[in-house]
Amino acid sequence: MLELKADWFTEGIIDFEHKKYILLAYLKDVSKNFNEKKLYPFLSDLVFHYQNLISIKQQKEVAQQSMPKKLRKFDLDNFRVEYERVMNDSEYMQEISIILDYAIPQLKNSLNNGKELYEFVEEKIEIEPVGIIPINKEFGYMMLSNGSDRNTKIYEYELSIFESASEKFRSLKTTFVKEKKKKITNTFESIKLELIREQKKFANPATFAIISFLPFPLVETFLPIAKRSLVRYISI
Repeated sequence: MLELKADWFTEGIIDFEHKKYILLAYLKDVSKNFNEKKLYPFLSDLVFHYQNLISIKQQKEVAQQSMPKKLRKFDLDNFRVEYERVMNDSEYMQEISIILDYAIPQLKNSLNNGKELYEFVEEKIEIEPVGIIPINKEFGYMMLSNGSDRNTKIYEYELSIFESASEKFRSLKTTFVKEKKKKITNTFESIKLELIREQKKFANPATFAIISFLPFPLVETFLPIAKRSLVRYISI
């Protein structure tokens, strides 16, 4: 993954053409991974950079509004007073503005492409409860069946809740347990019974099969989307 630093637009030489080259090289790498159906960490990285630039632009506008002003015109007919800033942006800040105005739409366009890919993958995934599901679904197992992959990957999961200043978030911590070759005799139910016998951690663990009808990169796409989908599924 081609790294784009958090301060890429202010680091070193402040020149629009130079920063444009850096940004387009990064977005080209992101696009290449999206074409290979690889979503993470590229999508979350895009979100960070987009939100970062939006925040910087908003702060700049607030700073401009607070700059000293002088009376330019008093329109008595329309009861309107017009002001002009005493201080104008320096060349440095003007160049930053040009970079921001170019970069924000470019990042947003890449974000939209990532969102479309995310929704496409999500549409190809189904979640099935395996056996009897207990009332407490905050821990258990999830089984991933990834398209034509001949193995079912099994993870132990634990749902956790953490809070920010304004809201609560749910996340899913997973630990790889093992994988089982797909056979007629290896049903999801039989695998669950085998886990209960072998692991001896839960009498009746909440267990879910997450099935993708198309093969996707496991680490970059299927696993992270499966985790997010399962969080929503068990939080309803």
